[in-house]
Amino acid sequence: MAEQRGELEERIIIKDQHTKEIDLVNRDPKHINEDVVKVDFEDVIAEPVGTYSFDGVWKTSYTTFTVSKYWCYRLLSAVLGIPLAVVWGFLFALISFCHIWAVVPCIKSYLIEIQCVSRIYSLCIHTFCDPLFEALSKICSNVRVALRKEI
Repeated sequence: MAEQRGELEERIIIKDQHTKEIDLVNRDPKHINEDVVKVDFEDVIAEPVGTYSFDGVWKTSYTTFTVSKYWCYRLLSAVLGIPLAVVWGFLFALISFCHIWAVVPCIKSYLIEIQCVSRIYSLCIHTFCDPLFEALSKICSNVRVALRKEI
């Protein structure tokens, strides 16, 4: 009975990972698009001093820009949002699959194989180069350098 309860709790936990609550207020909690899409009317259209249009034209332009941007985004996201979510989900699943099943195993295999080569290289260096450099150091250890300033 305890095992069945544990399995049931485990299934509930696994299900909750895929159906977690979505924050409908803060839709960019990691601030991915902070500087990219914050474009307002004032960022695109501005009239310098001395070249003002009629106030009615300015207000209507502002309203038209804001409303059309809002509704165009909503329509595009309604039409293309779900298909693009499928495409991006597939792409990131493909990247994850390649990373898990190809990249990491290749790197691990390479590290295992290079460890053998590293040991052989290290053995060769210690066998041939260490005695040579030790002999050179003994030869050069008696060299004395003196600097004199001649006038």
